[in-house]
Amino acid sequence: MSQLEWLAAALVLINVALVALRSVWNYPFALAAVSVYAVVFHDARLYSDMALQGFFFALNLYGWAAWMRAREDRGVPVGWMTDRARLLWGVVTIIAWVVWSSLMHRYTDAVAPWVDGAIAMLSITAQWLLARRRVESWWLWILVDLIAVPLFAWRGLYATSIVYVILLGLSIDGLIQWRRAAAQEAPA
Repeated sequence: MSQLEWLAAALVLINVALVALRSVWNYPFALAAVSVYAVVFHDARLYSDMALQGFFFALNLYGWAAWMRAREDRGVPVGWMTDRARLLWGVVTIIAWVVWSSLMHRYTDAVAPWVDGAIAMLSITAQWLLARRRVESWWLWILVDLIAVPLFAWRGLYATSIVYVILLGLSIDGLIQWRRAAAQEAPA
């Protein structure tokens, strides 16, 4: 476990705690965390997770701007997806996972292209939905955490694995908080 991994882990925990609280100030921590994690995942040969950090960087910039525009005194408003949107995002995520993981399997020396690819594609969808302030993003983050914990432990990224256990708890809390907020903000 490197000091770099511990730094990235700490930044992620601060970021997600602030997201669960619907604070726009989660974004500076997110940008720092993904930058550091890109190096950590490269060194562990988890290339899908490494590439994912670049996507996260760009999407966090977008999210920061979107949240700043939507910010209210009591936090950023959140809401639910339509059934049609859930189905569409589900199908697109599965297709992206199969395509991405196939490419990683065929063209790289990735150690776990299918599992790592699942984490990457679910994370992309979850992060996009988070930037759009959708409650369902937390369900995807919970799934990502459940898949990531054993993968990172297997690769010797123990600090990151511990972080994902903590993120699982924060994701469950985020889901509870955002469901409550969405119910309060829904039109009567």
